[in-house]
Amino acid sequence: MIDFVLRFLDEGLLNASAWQIVVCTLVFTHITIAGVTIYLHRHQAHRALDLHPSVSHFFRFWLWLSTGMITREWAAIHRKHHAKCEGPEDPHSPVRFGLRKVLLEGAELYRAEALNRETIEKYSHGTPDDWIERNLYSRFPSGGILLMLAINVALFGIVGISVFGIQMMWIPVLAAGVINGLGHARGYRNFDCPDASTNILPWGILIGGEELHNNHHAFPTSARLSNKWYEFDIGWLYIRLMSLVGLARVKKVAPTPKLTDARTRIDLDALQALIAHRYDVMQQFARSLRKACAEESARLSRLSRPEGQLLKAARHWLPLDAGRWSRDQQAALPEVLAASERLSMLVEMRRELGEIWERSNRSREQLVSMLQQWCQRAESSDIPALRSMSLRIRSYAAA
Repeated sequence: MIDFVLRFLDEGLLNASAWQIVVCTLVFTHITIAGVTIYLHRHQAHRALDLHPSVSHFFRFWLWLSTGMITREWAAIHRKHHAKCEGPEDPHSPVRFGLRKVLLEGAELYRAEALNRETIEKYSHGTPDDWIERNLYSRFPSGGILLMLAINVALFGIVGISVFGIQMMWIPVLAAGVINGLGHARGYRNFDCPDASTNILPWGILIGGEELHNNHHAFPTSARLSNKWYEFDIGWLYIRLMSLVGLARVKKVAPTPKLTDARTRIDLDALQALIAHRYDVMQQFARSLRKACAEESARLSRLSRPEGQLLKAARHWLPLDAGRWSRDQQAALPEVLAASERLSMLVEMRRELGEIWERSNRSREQLVSMLQQWCQRAESSDIPALRSMSLRIRSYAAA
């Protein structure tokens, strides 16, 4: 009997070799990150896709085993993160807490916010509230973790404890730490969102596509997180495969700018197309502002005017979203705009255009009128970039 127990603890039921245990560990952790990105994030928190009940419940059960996370808590905390991003109420922003704390204590920040009943009640609508959720998953979150430990030991013997340890660290390190930390501090940006979100590479196979965090913050309800041709979203690959066999239904993906013949008049379709492609519009504005800064800086430098150096420095920050300007940059703005009427016009017209999709309290008719007036002003200006921008807005295909 003692020999049997010792052999069992040494070999487990599978008597797996070292490399087989490594492969099993990677498969287990990969299923976990797939569950987080497909089920918790894209399906539950953002409703970007529908999952077949069997797939949805499999992920819910697996995450109970491998993380102990409760669906309604995760979805609520993530929705609050988007609603309060980088602000004083953001549950896990490096801007608020510092990068080191989010990297090393991201899971602790999650657990602390999970105790905030107001957050859970306000942001958890639509998450599972069936019998098994109330009586098993939510009631005994640690039960799944203990069961996972027993399964690992049964399969692999005493080394299963190490497998279990890696599983327990996977989400706190890669999701709560890397994604919520580095994903708001380091990397590149495709879209100039008001927040600090970034894309971090090359982590795709480990984080399931969640490394494309800037893309996600630009289009939160998109089931696809990749945007550029070189970006790989393995979570999207799984969603497409499930869609082919009827296990998933994509509801929304980020729009790809498509231009048609310019409209002769601004209508509701033009407004909706502008809102759908607003980040493309802001990218065009950013290019125009960089070019204008460079040209105006060169012109003023030829005239030996000190404003030339000021505009040269402004080229690095003026094209950014105004919400991301530092206090020093905001203080320098009046002097920058006073030095160039062209820059002043571009910045003002960008601000006015942004108000069109930010003014949610206006009626559709009022917003259409605002856009019509904006295009008329742009087309009557002597700035080619503005005239080109108006033509592009008139040419966006309907969303």
